[in-house]
Amino acid sequence: MTVRANWKGYLKVAEVTCAVGLYSATSSSDRIAFHMINRKTGHRLQRQFADSVTGSPVEREDQVKGYEVGDDDYVVLSPDEISAVLPESDKVLDVSAFVRCSDIDDIYFDRPYYLAPSDETARESFALIRDGMETKSVAAIASTVLFRRVRTVLIRPYGNGLIATTLNFDYEVRPVAEAFSDIPTLKIKGEMRDLASHIIKSKAGTFDPATFDDRYETALAELVKAKAEGRKIRRPKAKAQDKAADLLAALRESAGVDKTVSTPKSRRKPAA
Repeated sequence: MTVRANWKGYLKVAEVTCAVGLYSATSSSDRIAFHMINRKTGHRLQRQFADSVTGSPVEREDQVKGYEVGDDDYVVLSPDEISAVLPESDKVLDVSAFVRCSDIDDIYFDRPYYLAPSDETARESFALIRDGMETKSVAAIASTVLFRRVRTVLIRPYGNGLIATTLNFDYEVRPVAEAFSDIPTLKIKGEMRDLASHIIKSKAGTFDPATFDDRYETALAELVKAKAEGRKIRRPKAKAQDKAADLLAALRESAGVDKTVSTPKSRRKPAA
């Protein structure tokens, strides 16, 4: 792998150890990025911290971190105090357990990394670990210090290598009841359920990320190009939104069924 590793260390399973590197599996570097510019001078702007009361700029050496414990009341921590509690890194991804991939709810997935051997001497032991996991259809749970934080990592076979996905801690995932508490319990049956099943079946497909287009990025790129070339910028026409319609009528239209004709009872499946 020619790209630079984000992290280098060792993957350890019992007494089997191999040197590995973590490489970012995703990147936002190709997205269009903007700078803030002074409209009058055309010069780029710079961020500067200022005192919220006096409005005076604060130099870097006078900037410290603080935790708010009350209104305008902070516990101030110096850089040395924060550094003292940072966990020491042993650079080891120590596997604590093997689990089925289906045992991990993907709501805990944080960020994926490619995991590959970092030198030639590690290739054999790396292949042994990867093939063993693939044969048993399992993933590994490991933990280590990554980027100054203790992280739990899910490691899965992926092609010739492994995917290491950092996991969110339990306290970082909001309880599902906060989002779903207001949803009433409804049972859909009869023609509506049959039509919904038909629509889903008719739109069955496969996931191919190459077919998805980031229309916002494409539009931004065209906007920047047109502006740089001095061309007239055309605002895209907004699509007219349909008014809220009767749910059954909308299902019939989606399924290609005549709105005026009800599905014969003899053809309906019994409600679950």
